[in-house]
Amino acid sequence: MTTDWRQVDTGWGRAAADFATLSEPANCREYTAMHHRLRIDDGDRLLDIACGAGLALELAALRGAGCAGIDASPRLVAVARDRSPQADIRVGDMTDLPWPDGSFDVATSFRGIWGTTEAAVAELYRVLRPGGRAGITVWGHLKLSPGAWALAPFRLAAPPALAHQAAMVALGRPGVGEELLTRHGFIDVRRVDVPFAWEFPDPGGYARALASTGPAYEAIQHVGETAFHDAARAAAAERVRAGLPLRALIAVTGFLAVKP
Repeated sequence: MTTDWRQVDTGWGRAAADFATLSEPANCREYTAMHHRLRIDDGDRLLDIACGAGLALELAALRGAGCAGIDASPRLVAVARDRSPQADIRVGDMTDLPWPDGSFDVATSFRGIWGTTEAAVAELYRVLRPGGRAGITVWGHLKLSPGAWALAPFRLAAPPALAHQAAMVALGRPGVGEELLTRHGFIDVRRVDVPFAWEFPDPGGYARALASTGPAYEAIQHVGETAFHDAARAAAAERVRAGLPLRALIAVTGFLAVKP
């Protein structure tokens, strides 16, 4: 299964405001943990690949970085530009980045580069200066994650879409991400555990937040909007705790590397 990058907006951009406000804020733990490990500081030139609604860029700028980003969804890029009008944020293809060689000190991608997008790793390497730092994250061991229930509605997608999703997350398997980065020239490759927790006020809030994502759109295409929301609310109803938010701890794996 292949996807033209220009089609990504169909799934990811359809509810851009919902994604930016209901889903993405929970990623702050992931973003800030990787920024800390990458030692982002004043004067760093940073590129975020598959930047989505741009929250990671906004947080990097708070650490003093000069930021650029790219995403395939014009509607998510519109949100990112609204959040960070001073940043250089473009709509485009992460496998053909529109910046010269050696443009950045740091490059990140938060669950945006997958086992199915190897060409993006080559481009990430190209736009880093010698000595530049790279940090990417992918889903980790989902079956062992206590919050795996929160991803279950994605399995309502059609079998070809599910097979493609499985190929995407293969990058988190033991040795796979390390081999990919090393093969493309990176050194000092390290695997790290990255904190990640989704939190939602109630089953309805969870269903709406989940429906704003690309994998949810694949499921909605297969079973319909009503069936997807019903399944999501039912999954969350079993996790309700009096006086506490719904909370889903999910394994996320990070890779840190250096361009020699």
